[in-house]
Amino acid sequence: MKWNVGTRIGVGFGIVLLIFTIVGAIAYRSVTQQNEAANWVAHTQEVQNQLSRLLSNLQDAETGQRGYVITGEDSYLAPYKEGSAQAQDNRRHLAELIRDNPRQVARAEALAPAIAEKLAELQKTIELRKTHDFAAAQAEILTSSGKNAMDTIRNIVQEMDAEEHQLLRSRVDLAEADASYAQRIILYGTLGGLVLAGLAGLTIARNIAGPLKKLTAIAQRITAGDLNVTVEVNGRTDEVGALAQAFDRMARSLRAMAGVAEQIATGDLRANLQPQSPSDLLGNAFVRMIDNLRRQIGSMAEGATVLGSAASEIVASTAQLASGATESAAAVSQTTTTVEEVRQTAQLTSQKVKAVADSAQKAAQISHAGRKSTEDVVTGMDRIRSQMESIAESMMRLSEQSQTIGQIIATVEDLAAQSNLLAVNAAIEAAKAGEHGKGFGVVAQEVKILAEQSRQATDRVRTILGDIQKATTAAVMATEQGGKAVEAGARQTEQAGESFGSLAGSVVEAAQAATQIAASSQQQLVGMEQVAGAMESIRQASTQNVASARQLEAAAKNLNELGQRLKHQVESYVV
Repeated sequence: MKWNVGTRIGVGFGIVLLIFTIVGAIAYRSVTQQNEAANWVAHTQEVQNQLSRLLSNLQDAETGQRGYVITGEDSYLAPYKEGSAQAQDNRRHLAELIRDNPRQVARAEALAPAIAEKLAELQKTIELRKTHDFAAAQAEILTSSGKNAMDTIRNIVQEMDAEEHQLLRSRVDLAEADASYAQRIILYGTLGGLVLAGLAGLTIARNIAGPLKKLTAIAQRITAGDLNVTVEVNGRTDEVGALAQAFDRMARSLRAMAGVAEQIATGDLRANLQPQSPSDLLGNAFVRMIDNLRRQIGSMAEGATVLGSAASEIVASTAQLASGATESAAAVSQTTTTVEEVRQTAQLTSQKVKAVADSAQKAAQISHAGRKSTEDVVTGMDRIRSQMESIAESMMRLSEQSQTIGQIIATVEDLAAQSNLLAVNAAIEAAKAGEHGKGFGVVAQEVKILAEQSRQATDRVRTILGDIQKATTAAVMATEQGGKAVEAGARQTEQAGESFGSLAGSVVEAAQAATQIAASSQQQLVGMEQVAGAMESIRQASTQNVASARQLEAAAKNLNELGQRLKHQVESYVV
């Protein structure tokens, strides 16, 4: 039969308690017997006291009787009366005290008539002394009846006193024997209880406290983080054995968790852990943590792959955008140079047209003044023809350059549209990148703003170019009209004087045409200056666009590097 710890402790302390209970019961019995013996001693002493009082009261009655007989004085009867009454009371009380002792009851029954006889003799003597004289009372006393009754009483009292004394001695001996027995039982029982208690304590210390101390040391080592512990179970099936088995399972479970944690720390998420039970909070938490890490690392791997591919595409797009922006900047720079040349040509044309206008005014003045010299007119007309041809050529070059500007504007507009689309795509990719794409999103926003500015500047240039084309068309038409007028003047000059009035009118028309050409040239010059300012703005915007594209390319490269690092870090985990 295998006992558990509680049973062992209970049996040990139960035996000790039983011993102390027996010792207590025996001690209680001894004390009870001592009390009973003391009561019997007191009872015996009370019987002896009653016997002694009985004799004393009878002697008092006899003394009172003798004093009255001798003196005849009633005052001597007081001891007699009191002694006689108390003697009867003593006899009755004595009979009650000894009613459990048959021998004493028999003696008390024998004592009653003797007392009655003695009291009767005393009463008779007193009556004789009252009714007769001293001699009659003395004669009654001398009959010795009273003496015999008193002797009988003394003998009976002595026998009763001897009986009580013997009972007292036997009861005292019995009480002393019981007390000695109780002392031995208490002494040996207490020593035995102490020995059994010591044995029980030693057994508990050896079978319970020792293993518990070892388990406490193991628990302290586990608390300090040392899981390389060995728990000795020793095949015990009691509470200590169950506790040791529980500690052993706990240590093995913690070692398994530590191994899984170490495996996770190395990046291997293929570790599996079996919880001890559904209520194993730490084990279930480890299982959930591993599952969550697997899902998160898987998601991070997918995100890193997507981020890497997207970053690569963004790098390619930003490189293309930077290249296109550089080409656009170069084209805009060339266009700006061309526009500057056109502006200078228009300025020269305006100066020449102004000279033509001045010449026409002079010709008009000459025609109004009279015919001074036909040769001068012919010479002036030739000069006008050459200038008109130069103006026509300048207008043609201006028209061609306006078309070139229109093509450049279309190219810039396409570039702005591509930049805007690229900025939108970059903003989308930055939003996908989350926190890491904020800087990239800012660059995309700046590219979008620059693209919008480029588009607005292109619209302004297109508007100004339209005005320039209109002014150029008007100038070409005016030049053509001036050319026709010059040809007509030449013909009239060559005819030399068919009609000076017709020549004067032609000169006036030529002067008006020259004035119109001067005005158109001035408008053309203003328009070209506007075109030059717009192209300068476009050039600056293109320069900013190139810088933004470079920044965007650098941000895309950084994002690509970040994606590659994230992918490399994620690949370090094995799922």
